[in-house]
Amino acid sequence: MTAMEFFYFRRLSGGLSSLDMRVLGFTPDEGMAWLTALGRRGGEIILVWHYLTFDLLFPALLSVTLISLILATGRRLKNFRVLPGQLQSIFALILVLPYTLADYAQNIAVARLLSDFLSANPDSLSFASALIVTKFALFAIPVVVIAAFWLTGQKHQP
Repeated sequence: MTAMEFFYFRRLSGGLSSLDMRVLGFTPDEGMAWLTALGRRGGEIILVWHYLTFDLLFPALLSVTLISLILATGRRLKNFRVLPGQLQSIFALILVLPYTLADYAQNIAVARLLSDFLSANPDSLSFASALIVTKFALFAIPVVVIAAFWLTGQKHQP
């Protein structure tokens, strides 16, 4: 998906990065500039090849990967390992699920902008931007936990 962003999608928009690649969000003017640069044809291409194919599957796959990494790195720690398996899984799910929901909500918001240019107003663009920032912030939580578990596990190995 990232390769398509750099080698194909940016060409469609005259070099502008996709909205969901902007970690710090975007202004309504920047969002409109991207949509305008794409035009109807470019918007349809990104909608089909990004939001209606890859972005239906990838957030779920990334979430399952994050949960697996939390469990794998956590089980290297004595205090985590003694917890019942179901509690370990619930802990991992609670850390990852907010990211997953934010990612899908952001995908829906941007897909709506791409499918209906008339819905692109300052409020809808600001909302999509806020969801993108939220998605990346919530993604950082399981990543930090995985890193902390991994580093703690390294300290306890002889």
